[in-house]
Amino acid sequence: MASPEFRQKFEPAHGDVVDIAPGIQRITAPNESAFTYRGTNSYIVGEASVAVIDPGPQIDSHFDLLLEALKGRTVSHIVITHTHNDHSPLAAPLKEKTGAPILAEGPHRAARDLHIGEYNPLDAAADRDFKPDHVLADGELIEGKDWALETVLTPGHTANHACFGLRGSDTLFSGDHVMAWATSIVAPPDGSMAEYMTSLNVMLERPEKTYLPGHGGRVLKAREFVRALRAHRKMRETAVLSRIRAGDRTIPEIVKIIYRDTNPKLHGAAALSVLAHIEDLLMKGKIISDQPPAINGEYFEA
Repeated sequence: MASPEFRQKFEPAHGDVVDIAPGIQRITAPNESAFTYRGTNSYIVGEASVAVIDPGPQIDSHFDLLLEALKGRTVSHIVITHTHNDHSPLAAPLKEKTGAPILAEGPHRAARDLHIGEYNPLDAAADRDFKPDHVLADGELIEGKDWALETVLTPGHTANHACFGLRGSDTLFSGDHVMAWATSIVAPPDGSMAEYMTSLNVMLERPEKTYLPGHGGRVLKAREFVRALRAHRKMRETAVLSRIRAGDRTIPEIVKIIYRDTNPKLHGAAALSVLAHIEDLLMKGKIISDQPPAINGEYFEA
């Protein structure tokens, strides 16, 4: 399979708590957009004593529904896949209500330092107020009364991204690393294409067959999907390199050609993805530059 078969069909059931499987519930926040799809998925894991994965964005109605779903239950852990404003801001209010500790790979940070004169185009998306009570290590178990989550560190989309495998099942909570509806945004300096591709390889070594992502519906035949996603990214890399060798010298030129069939509203995100590929190509020595690449500018050559 050269390209993943994305599944756009998804009913978010805004305002409802959806039973996904025994011991797993989903609540989708009403924050639909071109980048969040039908909204951010928050998950409740367990029965009487539960973990909440990605409480979500600062939306009162979403928080109220989450608290309603948790009535009569004990929240033992608040678990965060990564610190974008559509995933982690409700962690602190939920901790205040429940007393549960917040667990994550760490606070928000960029994958690399800013270049001179560079700005972070996704800076507004970062939850810089986030502070975990416990910093998770790769492979660390988060154990509840009748469930356990294994931490799988997957940097790439953000430097602090993590997925969580549900022990005793074929299910993994994949955050924004792997989603059924679209590819994940990898945008320097927030993210790193090299790290993202390495993390895809980590996922291929995992046993889980089903992913529950941060947006959209479940990923089925997960390893097959990840292999196709990896091939898709490599195909994009080849296309970017081909355009540079053909004489394109700016990222907008490259986006116009290789993303010509993509909704123009997403060309900004596409430009960031191209930048991520160019940085990776520079690291591999496949292209050269006497200064850092940027969204605009003739900064690279084959």
